[in-house]
Amino acid sequence: MINKIAESVAQALAGVKDGATVLIGGFGTAGIPGELIDGLIAQGARDLTVVNNNAGNADHGLAALLKAGQVRKIICSFPRQVDSYVFDELYRSGKLELELVPQGNLAERLRAAGAGIGAFFCPTAHGTELAAGKETREINGKHYVLEYPIHGDVALIKAEKGDRWGNLTYRMSARNFGPVMATAAKTTIATVHEVVELGALDPEAIVTPGIHVTHVVRIDRVATQAGGIKKTA
Repeated sequence: MINKIAESVAQALAGVKDGATVLIGGFGTAGIPGELIDGLIAQGARDLTVVNNNAGNADHGLAALLKAGQVRKIICSFPRQVDSYVFDELYRSGKLELELVPQGNLAERLRAAGAGIGAFFCPTAHGTELAAGKETREINGKHYVLEYPIHGDVALIKAEKGDRWGNLTYRMSARNFGPVMATAAKTTIATVHEVVELGALDPEAIVTPGIHVTHVVRIDRVATQAGGIKKTA
């Protein structure tokens, strides 16, 4: 009987190894798998390459993972924000490597990994420093840059509902990078707020099929803390 429900975050993360490439879902703070990030800090894997849209907010979530010294390199689109001071300090001191990737390229490189595409040409970043050292080609009068897939050893994503086969649905914008990251990683761990019986999810509403998911962990629902927003007096 297939049952991908893990008893705890710690159990689901037990196999993450030092040096792993970890894909972490989320856009800003929407859809960030905070419980899995906290669990990864406790698990202790080091020398990680982390792929995320951002580089953390304040001292929690991804920023806490960076602060713990467990990340060697981050691949992201928006490393600097109002409260990205943890990233700023590590990067400026040479303790953290950065690969800056345009947001659309980031999504497509992840999608390409899941789709088995070896590489693709994209016009974004042609003629800029981001294209330095990369192969370029003119196609039908337009210039393109060769981009390669981003494969992950582990994907940590946040979903809304799941069943024991690992089928997932998401809540609105919290979906963001979750589906493409799930297909791009060897192991995908998803948190859900509700575990439902098989057949309870409408097949037409399932976004990530269970074949792409390794572990599902149920978590309590808590309010998302906004990032980069300061309350006025």
